[in-house]
Amino acid sequence: MRDLKVPEQRHPEKAHRPDNAQPRKPSWIRVKAPTGDGYNATKKIMRDNKLVTVCEEAGCPNAGECWSQGHATMMIMGEICTRGCTFCNIATGRPNALDTFEPGRVADAVQKLGLNHVVITSVDRDDLEDGGAEHFAQTIRAVRHRSPKTTIEILTPDFLKCDDSVLKVVVDAKPDVFNHNLETVPGLYPTVRPGARYFHSLRLLQRVKELDPSIFTKSGIMVGLGEDQQSVKQVMDDMRAADVDFLTIGQYLQPTPKHHGVDRFVTPEEFASYDKAAYGKGFLMVSATPLTRSSYHAGDDFAKLRSARNAKLGQA
Repeated sequence: MRDLKVPEQRHPEKAHRPDNAQPRKPSWIRVKAPTGDGYNATKKIMRDNKLVTVCEEAGCPNAGECWSQGHATMMIMGEICTRGCTFCNIATGRPNALDTFEPGRVADAVQKLGLNHVVITSVDRDDLEDGGAEHFAQTIRAVRHRSPKTTIEILTPDFLKCDDSVLKVVVDAKPDVFNHNLETVPGLYPTVRPGARYFHSLRLLQRVKELDPSIFTKSGIMVGLGEDQQSVKQVMDDMRAADVDFLTIGQYLQPTPKHHGVDRFVTPEEFASYDKAAYGKGFLMVSATPLTRSSYHAGDDFAKLRSARNAKLGQA
């Protein structure tokens, strides 16, 4: 049996890569180890419902803070991804069959946690004809049924190998926020995100708005992978051309020596400059800090996002 706790078995595609040095983290991105009653209560609900979270699988530095407040990002369709991105700590390989009962268990956990806002993401499932689109839709509907007042944010794969029609399946389920991360600048795709295509991902976000303009769109990138400031600002322009509402920018942190190396640690001052530039380009909401992740403070940010749209439309 494969043991996903062993790096060589978790990332077989990276096992023979040369090691990249892991530089010491600066003071501004060190966080405390997760502890406390709230953290343990959230963990118990996840385990009782046999759910996978991206917080754990991706080694998110904010897990302690979020879980202590009862917030966790659900990761559906298993814990094994069909892609092998060089930045990512999700296990890669051949996934198991979809679990028919998973949407109901996600809905049950959302209800038990009493979430006002939930983020649901997934692994890439290139082995499925629809990339898991129907499973996303079923999960959205299950959460809506059990917790009708909860707003739903999804963070989806790119559905690169699927028919264009599968995107409508997800959009028709009416998530409040549709997030798909571009992850990095286009020039780094061959080494950072080799199984994906930059302009396909950009077009996916644009098509969501064409299918349903009422859905907020969101995307994010990591910095510290080897990009420069000009290329980051070009990505901002590309996102705005695709009518993306919400931009996140965070520091890349290297999971293991076999992963893509950290080029540099971007300073808080540079993040502040990205924040200012992005608002100047017309984003409704921006989160650009060293510890920003797609789901970090997602509930609070959604409230701000909705208020920003209302203000733009001149509504109370």
